[in-house]
Amino acid sequence: MSELRYTANTQLEQLHSRYTGTGHADTTKYEWLTHQQRDTLSSIIGHPSLLGYVSIADGECQARERFELIEKMVQPCGKPPGKTDD
Repeated sequence: MSELRYTANTQLEQLHSRYTGTGHADTTKYEWLTHQQRDTLSSIIGHPSLLGYVSIADGECQARERFELIEKMVQPCGKPPGKTDD
């Protein structure tokens, strides 16, 4: 049984190191939301049909829409919340 637990933990650690947006026990809500927003924005930029759909909906050309989405990736959820000392 302990070997199975060791294997599961090892696999989980490998997933976390490979995919940074998967989170961990200390991930805050802000960090998780930021990762989700960046993943969504990069997916829209990476798929030309989605980018075309968004650009038509906003009434902008695709190059301008791509630029705006890349700019939004800097702080997709606004400024980070202040640190609280417990």
